[in-house]
Amino acid sequence: MAQDAMAGKRDYYEVLEVNRSARPDDIRRAYRRLARQYHPDLNPSAEAEERFKEINEAYEVLSDDGRRASYDRFGHAAAGFPGGFGGADPFGFGGAAGSPFADIFETFFGAAGPTRRANAPMRGADIQVGLTIAFEEAIFGADKDVEITRLEVCESCDGSRMRDGQKPPTCSVCHGAGQVRRAQQTILGQFMTSMPCSACGGEGVSITDPCPDCRGRGRVARTRSITISIPAGIDDNASLRLTGQGEASPNGGLAGNAYVRISVAPHPTFTRRDRNILSQVKVNVAQAALGDELEIETIDGPVAFRLPEGAQSNQQFRLKGRGAPSVGGTDRGDQLVTIQVVTPKKLTAEQRELFEQLAASLELETPRAEGEKGFFDRVKEALR
Repeated sequence: MAQDAMAGKRDYYEVLEVNRSARPDDIRRAYRRLARQYHPDLNPSAEAEERFKEINEAYEVLSDDGRRASYDRFGHAAAGFPGGFGGADPFGFGGAAGSPFADIFETFFGAAGPTRRANAPMRGADIQVGLTIAFEEAIFGADKDVEITRLEVCESCDGSRMRDGQKPPTCSVCHGAGQVRRAQQTILGQFMTSMPCSACGGEGVSITDPCPDCRGRGRVARTRSITISIPAGIDDNASLRLTGQGEASPNGGLAGNAYVRISVAPHPTFTRRDRNILSQVKVNVAQAALGDELEIETIDGPVAFRLPEGAQSNQQFRLKGRGAPSVGGTDRGDQLVTIQVVTPKKLTAEQRELFEQLAASLELETPRAEGEKGFFDRVKEALR
């Protein structure tokens, strides 16, 4: 079955769209280009995920000098494909560095064994930035510029870390393996174990002439201004993911992501609860008792509203469709308007007389518990 699977497997050079004489830099550039093209977060097509896995598998083999040599000689059978030497791990150690059984396999089958190089492609780090937007921008959406400071691939050396983009020489201690072997005595006898090379930090290369711009790091810190689209309906403390806008990989892998945390500035008139917008409207006693035609401020502008007679303080009215939309949706919530009846603090003599007449006429129509003060009792106290 393994032979059948290998027979239908595409050539790794064909997968990365390079020829067999391609240099390591050519392979790395081809991998970065194809990985970005078929990354599932960037490519919604049905075959993108499988193609992305195939590209990573091919790069893991061809970026390793030892595994590439074994692949060139034996094909998939020696490149870590299930059924080949690299995929065999009958002892269940998963190819962990330092496993004596992993080194036994490497002794017999060469560098194509299950151990993995320390300089395999790593994904860049994610970063997080904050952005404050206006209340209206959160409701309707907007395009905003956000500044992101991140580590980017050095343009002078294209990430090679060497002056003028030279190819770094192979480490003279580990000879490019990224690991050194040492004898380890166990209860089963003496075994050879592998450890990361201390001379090159497990990278397999030596930076003999560092790039002066990045000082041999391969990456430099830069601040970029990126325009992002704020979706309509976004709420406070929500985060937006910017795929691939994080820090560059330190060794040719995919870039990380940037996460923009949204803060919505307070509005002088409105507050928000889920998809509903809340507001208050002050009316006088006459408006509350008799009803009135009001002009209510909404996020869309002023609208006419008929206040019914007999409105009570703290009574709430609903304006349909004047709230916030859900992110990615079209239906909007409502605006909930709370009525606040304002008692006058100063009256003219004529107004006082009218209120006293009204109080007298309503006194018998408003039953209340013993000792409880009526509305106009409270009005009189407020006017003293």
